[in-house]
Amino acid sequence: MTESGGLLAGRLALITGASSGIGAATARAFHREGARLVLVARRLERLEALAKELVASGGGDVVVCRLDTTDRSAVGSILGELPEPFRDIDILINNAGKALGLDKLQDGNPDDWDEMIDTNVKGLLYVDRAIVPGMVARGRGQVVHIGSIAGHEVYPSGNVYCATKAAVDALTRSLRLDLNGTGVRVSTVDPGLVETEFSIVRFKGDAERASRPYNDLEPLTPEDVAEAILFTVSRPAHVNVAEIILLARHQAGTRDFFRKPRGGS
Repeated sequence: MTESGGLLAGRLALITGASSGIGAATARAFHREGARLVLVARRLERLEALAKELVASGGGDVVVCRLDTTDRSAVGSILGELPEPFRDIDILINNAGKALGLDKLQDGNPDDWDEMIDTNVKGLLYVDRAIVPGMVARGRGQVVHIGSIAGHEVYPSGNVYCATKAAVDALTRSLRLDLNGTGVRVSTVDPGLVETEFSIVRFKGDAERASRPYNDLEPLTPEDVAEAILFTVSRPAHVNVAEIILLARHQAGTRDFFRKPRGGS
């Protein structure tokens, strides 16, 4: 797909946390549909590799920036000083987020709490604050927060992570009210179990423990979530997809799974 065609032809999208998982899959889906991209994450090498892949496939332009969304001053300066052709962000995919640990609250690590709150809540706010005013001034735009089923339904030892995703849900609803009448749409896409680096990060590199949630279950893929995000942002201008909760077929809730070997029905 070239820039002259596709569902997002010529539109400019900023994706946070774009170096892997859902963010990288969304970048590929958007680029395939003709979007121009600003990709940000902490891991610049991965961003550069992704940009090289996308540019080689043709389509819209791609700019990458190293950015830690928890650094308020960096968010303001880096996003405020994008090259001129990449400043008028039309679509914001506020995706950067993480979970750390799986301890009961009374046993939890406050350093992990701080990092989750800083990334999942404050980082999201900093990026929204940097980008949304330009959308309001132009009278158009789309903000998509990547939440989680954990923001709707808690699970044992999920305490602070679930709280941060409940905050994302509340902030999404509040932002939609604040922007009503401005021409800017606000949505959230809230996945269930997705097989990414999420668990590796949560369990701090313990690959065996990180693999357990996916045992005997076919989870969502990052591409599944990316397609839901693409659907959300490609609706006609008068349509706002407020919320999508996306689950694997054999997941019925945060703790409710039907497990059997992959490939079975």
